[in-house]
Amino acid sequence: MGEYQLDAVLAAVADPTRRAILDRLLVSDARVTELASAFPISLNSTSKHIKVLERAQLVQRHVRGRDHVLSLRAEALGDAVAWMAHYRDFWEQRLAALEAFVLGDADADGAPR
Repeated sequence: MGEYQLDAVLAAVADPTRRAILDRLLVSDARVTELASAFPISLNSTSKHIKVLERAQLVQRHVRGRDHVLSLRAEALGDAVAWMAHYRDFWEQRLAALEAFVLGDADADGAPR
């Protein structure tokens, strides 16, 4: 995943409405108008949220006649999770050292006493 793509995914999932759209699409594909009716915002606002999700490659649009049907593309989320997991060990070690320090089992550098 390129840096731009990761930025797009993280920005897309930072908004609660967009996360709710993804949650809905996790259940099944949906028409744009169907999604819009589930939110207390206009169709135009919903469409703007969907465009952000499309740019992040989290949603794919299929045109079937006059209907625009959206489906979830979870691959981009997997790439973001992998990026975050890269830092998990670092933070787990830091938190373990902090816990040991707070409990009095380590000095300020995290070294055991």
